This record gives sequence, C-alpha cells and structure tokens, in this order.
Amino acid sequence: QVQLVESGGGLVQAGGSLRLSCAASATDLSINSMGWYRQAPGKQRELVARFSSSGRTNYGDSVKGRFTISRDNAKNTMYLQMNSLKPEDTAVYYCNFLIRFGALEYDYWGQGTQVTVSS
Repeated sequence: QVQLVESGGGLVQAGGSLRLSCAASATDLSINSMGWYRQAPGKQRELVARFSSSGRTNYGDSVKGRFTISRDNAKNTMYLQMNSLKPEDTAVYYCNFLIRFGALEYDYWGQGTQVTVSS
C-alpha cells in the first residue's frame, strides 16, 4: 500500500513563502502524473499545479508566476514552492499521484496540509 506524506504547511503573512513536500512511502514506482490541489472552506477542490504524463507542467490561473512545482524522481517526492502568498491562497493543500501497476492506474492522495495566509 502506497502512502503519500505531506509536510510544509503552516501560517504565513501575505507576501511570504512556503514550500510543501509530498513523499511516497514506496520506491520503484511508475508514476504517470503527479500534482497539487487545494480546497478552501465552502469551495470545490481545484488544481494548483500538475506534471502531466509527458512531464509538462500545468498551473491554475490564480497561481501562475507565483508557485512552482518540482520533483525528485529518485526520491519519489514532489514539491510546491509558493511565493508571494495571498490570503486567498488559504486552503488545505493535497498532493496526488497517479501510479501505474501493470495495466492499471491508481489514484493516491496525501492527507492534506493546511496553509493559512494572514493579511
């Protein structure tokens, strides 16, 4: 059973920075794609940033130019560098890996980490 463990959330003032990490508990994984999502109270979960299966990156419009997604394939770890944070970035952030086992793909989610940006 693969688990995704997130870290790096917290409280920061507007204009500050945070770096989130998401590490898979297993090695030698065939990860087709991975990404970060967030959910604010009363809102739907939305895409923050994602690596596609081809390795291309996609960002949500509200974070373009401020957030950067990266990964360390050797460690099966993904990162989200968040700069110039705004109060509207406050949400629970979730990481997601799409992992292939044979002919099947499985969706894995982290436990979520709270990011709070004060004005």
